[in-house]
Amino acid sequence: MPRPLALLPPRPRHDAEKMSSEQEEKLRLVRGSVQTFLDFPKPGITFLDILPILKDPRAFNAVIDLLEDHLKRKFLQMDLIVGLDARGFFFGPSLAQRLGIGFVPIRKKGKLPGKIFSISYNLEYGEAELEIQIDSVKSQQKVVILDDLIATGGTLRAAYDLMKKIGADVLECLVVIEIKDLNGTEKLNCVPFHSLVQF
Repeated sequence: MPRPLALLPPRPRHDAEKMSSEQEEKLRLVRGSVQTFLDFPKPGITFLDILPILKDPRAFNAVIDLLEDHLKRKFLQMDLIVGLDARGFFFGPSLAQRLGIGFVPIRKKGKLPGKIFSISYNLEYGEAELEIQIDSVKSQQKVVILDDLIATGGTLRAAYDLMKKIGADVLECLVVIEIKDLNGTEKLNCVPFHSLVQF
C-alpha cells in the first residue's frame, strides 16, 4: 500500500552556505506548502503537488527568494534560466527577472515554431522528445536548468544533454523538490545539482 512520502531533514551544507534563520523559515514554509496525493496518477504512485505554492504569495516568494539566494551565492555570472515544460515555467520567469537575465523554455515535441534543436530520451513507458528554438541559447552561454521536481531524472538529464548539444555552459540543474528514493540524481551522474526540499 502506498504511503505518504516523509520529509527528509535539510542536507548538510558547507559552512559558506549556512542558511540564516529567515531562510530556514522560508524553507519550512515551502515544505509545508507541498501536498501529497496517494495513488495519483495511478495506483502505487505518490504525487507531490506544488500548486498550493502558486496559490500562496508568501510561499511562492519564498521559493524565488531561496533559489535567487542560492544562485547569487554560488555563481558570479549567469546568462539564462532554462525552464522545463511545463512546471519549470511556473518559477523560471520570475527567477530570471529577479536575477536580471533571460528565460528560455524547453518544450515537449511540437510546441515551438521555427527551427529547433531536439533530443529524444527514454521514459519508463516509452520515448519522449524535448525541443528548444535554435537561436534561443548560444554556444558558451552560462545557463541554469530549472524544473519543479526531480523524480527518476530522465527529463532533467535530457535537458542537460540538449544544452550540451548546443554548446551551452550548464552551471547547474536546479529543482524545488527532490524525491530521494527514486535516485534521479544518478541519471545526472556528475552534473552539478541542487534541490531546495528533499522527500
